[in-house]
Amino acid sequence: MSDAFDIALRLIAVFVVFLVFPLVIGQTEHKVMAHMQGRLGPMYAGGFHGWAQLVADGVKFAQKEDIVPAGADRRIFQLAPAVALLPYLLVLVAIPIGPHNAVGQALDAGIFFVLAVMGVGVLGSLMAGWASANKFSLLGGLRTAAQLLAYELPMLLAAASVAMAAGTLSLPGIIEAFHWWWVPWQIVGGMVFFTAGLAELQRPPFDMPVADSEIIFGAYTEYTGLRFALFLLAEYAGIVVLCALTSVLFLGGWHGPFGADGLGWLWTLLKTVVLAFVVIWLRVTYPRLREDQLQKLAWTVLIPLALAQIAVTGVVKVVISS
Repeated sequence: MSDAFDIALRLIAVFVVFLVFPLVIGQTEHKVMAHMQGRLGPMYAGGFHGWAQLVADGVKFAQKEDIVPAGADRRIFQLAPAVALLPYLLVLVAIPIGPHNAVGQALDAGIFFVLAVMGVGVLGSLMAGWASANKFSLLGGLRTAAQLLAYELPMLLAAASVAMAAGTLSLPGIIEAFHWWWVPWQIVGGMVFFTAGLAELQRPPFDMPVADSEIIFGAYTEYTGLRFALFLLAEYAGIVVLCALTSVLFLGGWHGPFGADGLGWLWTLLKTVVLAFVVIWLRVTYPRLREDQLQKLAWTVLIPLALAQIAVTGVVKVVISS
């Protein structure tokens, strides 16, 4: 009975994080972009520092009519938002946030699980683009597929490097094996992982598949109301997952600087929040990459860097073991 209660408590905690954190990231993005770009709405909506902006957005999406195009594959069209969103809930179950088994479910091959399930989320965009019966949506879906193929490989290679360094595929095991001198040694792999993750989330400057000025928001052109809101929620949930994974794999997770590990989950949360700010800052700062630039970055820069990181990891492991 106690085991069942413990499992239920962990799942409820993961579900609460899944419901709350993406909304917090969305509200934070409103505020950060408002300050950086002088946007009035998120600064003043509702009075005190624009607290009502997120509420206004939610009401706007809820009251919009739910439209399915006449020529669309109705079932696939309606299923796509759930396919885009739910994988991130499953990934959160396997991400450790603190010591002493503070994880929804510890998996021996956790790093394989989270990367495989994150890849499934991109299928939601492909399904939306194909099922919408719209040439702009289809073009956006095809760009999504090309981007996934290009950036999945460097992301996997970078994660393989840190798994090789730790000697385990378990996410809690990787954190347990972490030492602070890994940060300068694995920093290249961390940057490759984070950059490839941004591209898989189609976040600026890697948002060519949803280029609103060219293909009218890509695969999501025909979506309205709450279905469109679910795609946006999937994007923010993906930011939470990517930042949490980067902090776990490359920044020591719950380990604090100078041996200050007593705060546990608070260090993981702090690192995740800082990385989420970086995601928002990149959106405001850099222009969108062209499709050829996007592909060139993956195949000629990120993949060679990831392979070099694996080579360096192998050399360091041999030197340490000898």
